[in-house]
Amino acid sequence: MYEVCVRMGFSAAHNLRNYKGKCEALHGHNYQVEVAIRGEKLENGGMLIDFSHIKSLMKEIIQRLDHTYLNEIVPFDIEEPSCENISRYIFQELKKRLPSNLKLYRVTVWESDDTCSSFLEP
Repeated sequence: MYEVCVRMGFSAAHNLRNYKGKCEALHGHNYQVEVAIRGEKLENGGMLIDFSHIKSLMKEIIQRLDHTYLNEIVPFDIEEPSCENISRYIFQELKKRLPSNLKLYRVTVWESDDTCSSFLEP
C-alpha cells in the first residue's frame, strides 16, 4: 500500500455559535489542510497520483473557504465551523473528485501550529 500526502493552506474567520468561551467571538485562523491518499498500484510514471493533480483538486475546494467568514458558507451556515467539521467537509468534497482506484484515507486540518483535527472514514 502506498500513501501520498499534500498540504495546502487557507485563511478564514469564524465563530462557534454553541460554545461558551473565547471561540464564540469572531476570530480567524491560517489553516493548513493535509490530505493522505492511499492506493495499491502506481501509474506508469512510478507515482500513485501526481501531486499537482491532488493540489488542483484541493484548490477547487479550499478556494470556496479562503478569505471568507465561514459561518456564511454552506454547510457552516448551519453546522458549527469547528476544525472537526471543516476536516469532514473537505474529506467529503475531495472524495467526490478522486479517481475510484484511490482511497482518501485522511484529511487533517490544522488551525494553529499545535492543534488539529482529522477526519477518517471507518
